[in-house]
Amino acid sequence: MGISVENVSKRFGDFQAIKDVSVEVKTGSLVALLGPSGSGKSTLLRVIAGLEQPDTGRILLTGRDATYQSVQARKVGFVFQHYALFKHLTVRKNIAFGMEIQKWPKEKVRRRVETLLELVQLGGFGDRYPAQLSGGQRQRVALARALAVEPEVLLLDEPFGALDAKVRKDLRDWLRKLHDEVHVTTVFVTHDQEEAMEISDEIVVMNHGVVEQTGSPAEIYDRPATPFVMSFVGPVNVLSPNEDFLPSWNAPTRNGDFFLRPHDIEISKTFEEQTVAATVQRLVHLGWTIRVELALTDGQIVTAYVTREQVNDLRLEPKQQVFLRPKSFKTFEQPAGAVA
Repeated sequence: MGISVENVSKRFGDFQAIKDVSVEVKTGSLVALLGPSGSGKSTLLRVIAGLEQPDTGRILLTGRDATYQSVQARKVGFVFQHYALFKHLTVRKNIAFGMEIQKWPKEKVRRRVETLLELVQLGGFGDRYPAQLSGGQRQRVALARALAVEPEVLLLDEPFGALDAKVRKDLRDWLRKLHDEVHVTTVFVTHDQEEAMEISDEIVVMNHGVVEQTGSPAEIYDRPATPFVMSFVGPVNVLSPNEDFLPSWNAPTRNGDFFLRPHDIEISKTFEEQTVAATVQRLVHLGWTIRVELALTDGQIVTAYVTREQVNDLRLEPKQQVFLRPKSFKTFEQPAGAVA
């Protein structure tokens, strides 16, 4: 077994941080807790680690009830956003710290440190101090230190949040490869949708202290369970049921908004059945993909993603009139009692 969170709630004064949260993390998997600030994801991670005690519910780690166990007894490795390395210790001594506290034999510590230095691609850096490393290298040292004591569970709290975009991308690729080598059950907190989609086996989407949906990256993106999930995970256009943009499709569900992914909008230069007029406002070049911002006749802005080849074929430019057709869209049932 991996991690079982069963009906866990945690309140700080009048603030309900998490409420009746249940999550299953399979042994050896890499799971992302994804959500905006204040959604409860870091609180949940700290409850799993034992840094916070739940008000209700329980935590099972590898099959044992760990709800009231100490942090040390839980056998977890924890990596913080800002590394938390000892500045006065070398890389080698930072990695060895936990093993020395647990009084591992010196030769075993030495072998483990050297193995981890190679694993995190820092062979030859063992005698340097944290100040002599880049941010990405320091985060790899922090991960090596967490792995050193052979934890059953690895918990990462926004591990790449303090790094620039290029380093974050490189470390995401590296973390996925590292996980595939060590297979430690891993949970990491992030507010970055792309990060969660790119490296996790499963995503737990949180909002206002509750779990909105759990599933694979493909399930979360292609079959979102709620309007929040669809809006938070990936770009989306939200149109009211009165929009002429969906000419004959909006009659059955006029009391709910329509959600369209930008890549589900077709652009043409000629009017056809079930198309509506729009005016190109702006072209944003994102490499091979171009984001086209378009104004409908009522002034609402709709975003479409097309390829550079399509832009060239259509000869798109600002102020040009074009015609749009949605290839697909999604609606959600309104909660009981909601006003249409």
